[in-house]
Amino acid sequence: MKDEKMTTDGAPRIRLSDYRPPNHLVDAVELDIRLEPERTQVRSRLSLRPNPERPGDAPLVLDGEDLEILAIMLDGIPLARSEFVVSDRGLTIAAVPDRPFTLETTVLIDPSANTRLMGLYRSNGVYCTQCEAEGFRRITFFPDRPDVLSVYTTRIEARKSDAPVLLGNGNRSSAGDVPGTDRHFAIWHDPFPKPSYLFALVGGDLGRIVDGFTTQSGRQVRLGIYVEKGKEDRARYAMDALKRSMRWDEEVFGREYDLDVFNIVAVSDFNMGAMENKGLNIFNDRYVLASAETATDHDFASVEAVIAHEYFHNWTGNRITCRDWFQLCLKEGLTVFRDQEFTSDMRSRAVKRIQDVRLLRSHQFVEDSGPLAHPVRPETYREINNFYTATVYEKGAEVIRMLKALLGPDAFARGMNLYFKEHDGRAATVEDFLACFEKASRRDLTQFKLWYSQAGTPELAASVDQRAAEGTLEITFEQSVPATPGQPKKEPMVLPIAMGLVGEDGRDMLPEVKCEPALKNGVFELDRQRATIRFSGLKERAVPSLLRGFSAPVRLVSNLGSDDMLRLGALDSDPFNRWQALHAVMMKVLLDHQSGRSPEGSPTTADLVAALAQVGADEALDPAFRALVLSPPGDTDLTREVGHDVDPDAVHHAVEWLRELLGRQLGSTLEDIYRRHASNEPYSPDATSAAHRALRNAVLSLLVATGGDDATSLAGEHYRRADNMTDRMAGLLALSRLRGPVLDEALEDFYGRFRDDTLVLDKWFTVQAIAPDEDALDRVERLTGHPRFAMSNPNRVRALVGAFASGNPVQFNRKDGRGYAFLADHVLKLDRQNPQLAARLLSSFRSWRVLEPQRRELARRELERVAGMDGLSRDVADIAERSLG
Repeated sequence: MKDEKMTTDGAPRIRLSDYRPPNHLVDAVELDIRLEPERTQVRSRLSLRPNPERPGDAPLVLDGEDLEILAIMLDGIPLARSEFVVSDRGLTIAAVPDRPFTLETTVLIDPSANTRLMGLYRSNGVYCTQCEAEGFRRITFFPDRPDVLSVYTTRIEARKSDAPVLLGNGNRSSAGDVPGTDRHFAIWHDPFPKPSYLFALVGGDLGRIVDGFTTQSGRQVRLGIYVEKGKEDRARYAMDALKRSMRWDEEVFGREYDLDVFNIVAVSDFNMGAMENKGLNIFNDRYVLASAETATDHDFASVEAVIAHEYFHNWTGNRITCRDWFQLCLKEGLTVFRDQEFTSDMRSRAVKRIQDVRLLRSHQFVEDSGPLAHPVRPETYREINNFYTATVYEKGAEVIRMLKALLGPDAFARGMNLYFKEHDGRAATVEDFLACFEKASRRDLTQFKLWYSQAGTPELAASVDQRAAEGTLEITFEQSVPATPGQPKKEPMVLPIAMGLVGEDGRDMLPEVKCEPALKNGVFELDRQRATIRFSGLKERAVPSLLRGFSAPVRLVSNLGSDDMLRLGALDSDPFNRWQALHAVMMKVLLDHQSGRSPEGSPTTADLVAALAQVGADEALDPAFRALVLSPPGDTDLTREVGHDVDPDAVHHAVEWLRELLGRQLGSTLEDIYRRHASNEPYSPDATSAAHRALRNAVLSLLVATGGDDATSLAGEHYRRADNMTDRMAGLLALSRLRGPVLDEALEDFYGRFRDDTLVLDKWFTVQAIAPDEDALDRVERLTGHPRFAMSNPNRVRALVGAFASGNPVQFNRKDGRGYAFLADHVLKLDRQNPQLAARLLSSFRSWRVLEPQRRELARRELERVAGMDGLSRDVADIAERSLG
């Protein structure tokens, strides 16, 4: 799979077109792991056989990094040093039998020195593994690739005082004391073949909560969540979310859990959000621990979603895995779609859809328009860790959603069931996946497959021509896909355009008119560059509601006027398009202001304020939906719309102007909403209660945007009266925009309450990092020297350095370039201990090319400084090179 072309740092480029099956397959893996803080011994016995798809005389090549070899035996016979070759990448044995054979190796590793947090590491006294994507090679020699599926049996041994809890994949088959020692052991067996990236073990002194689940076939499953002692009660919501996820997957996708136990472990030092290891999910503790005092409503929703996501991987990722890492979207995009559907069923489908599209636009659209753009299934990579991106996850989920829209729910369900049936226990490809839907629907998906291979966000232009006297309406659609790195020219995509026609009274007029060509369940399929759809028989003026539910991940541009958009915002039966219409009018007002026009007294602005007042005050609407309507576009949204030569100061000024305008002109309406949605009930994280808090806190944000003593008093009182973290954080964030002694008092109070709670203290760091005042960078630099700041903790780095770079665009993009230099300095410092985290931070430069010339040049210099450093990791070198390329 390795191309001869090398990158600037000497690392080979991996190409999809070079895929070759492995030389050898591993039927069974037996591991004996004896945990010690600095000298853990790993004995491995692999049952291998030649792959019939490869030549019989192929050498045995095993991956391995940072392993000290103690012994190697082939079929029980020790190998002489001349019979194998060890490099910094692994182990090669040229002469191996052309039949099944065994290979036994014994190696030493140092978990305490593993600051990369990949492989087996020890942090805060807990032994933990992270093997996706290529971490297993840091534990033992192995063909560390996802298309080698094996049955694992793991014996874990440790001192009882050091690690009283010993967990592994699968079911525990035995456990006991080691005679004559202070040690004990546990043996775990996973009967389902899996790739090495799903291997996991945990050893430590942990608290736990237990529960049970009865599957649809009557099987009993023991559930356990392991956390830091003293925090067990904060895992109760995660357990509830797990049980709801298990039931939902049975009811909606027909997927039943297959082992006798399902364990989750929460750890504080973790590069990712969570990991779906078979039967032993390992989580960043921020996605497990939640209570009213320590977690916001958003945190509770995230716990629910991430618990579900990792559980759903049991079938979409574990039972069916990826043939190679180019197929990463096959498990991640599909599983994101599944967790989005779960949350939609648990909460509000309309609100969830709006939230997902906002996330897609703010992260994936930005990625698509910059130097790091890549297809949902990339064709080449240097470092796979850098492709766990919004494109693979969020756009990958949108592709699945389009597939369902095109085929319909019944054919989609048949295709999923066929996929589960035909590929269970296999490593699959995108082609395998789509073939199942072709069989189920009898439809050719060749053109649809372009969504996996073409990068960039398509632009969909809609030209509406309405002739009221003739009772006709024509819409001409034209699509284009912009050039992206390595892909200057694109083919037309298949775009499912869900639509309606909104009448003067809000009714959907589609059933009343004739349509050519006919829609399929309200969906028009655009499969060429340009096409026209014609409606006739209209008895009144209709406004087309286009791309309902955001049926395709495109940038829609139409000639509909503000009056049309305001009608949709007031009357459209599609909640997403109702929100989108009002958001679009706000964006038009922002663009007018940002470009120097004065829209404050314009009829459009007056009509917008009236429409927002009407929606905001409508108690018949979901409060969470109203909260989203009353949340204006932010800096990132406006930057995306401006598109080039962006001045972040001007963007920020426009955004703040609109917030202040709405706060001032909607004042009485907002104050009434704020009062009506106060609650004296005990805190509950349920969706209905959270919706009321979301609306009240969105109103608070607009009210304090007006500034002055009244705003400060309101925000300060909101903070002081809060009896839950959601409201406390809303007050603190509001104060952070106002500055002054009331904020200082609140920050001091917050720190005093939570200084010993690592997760909550992350919020304290983040609030200060994202406050957009001119002192932000000086404040962040001081906080990097705070006793509670640690570069060794990924959550803390993300909470301060990452939050500043990604969550404070106006100050990160300072005109003097200090923000860029600050981030580059920390990337280089972090690269020496945790390259994966360093690379993620460096991707904050992804939009540097859209900036105005002075800032663009300063950002380029910092990227070049990073790229030019000697000894740069492959992770960071890859991001730097692609950003500059």
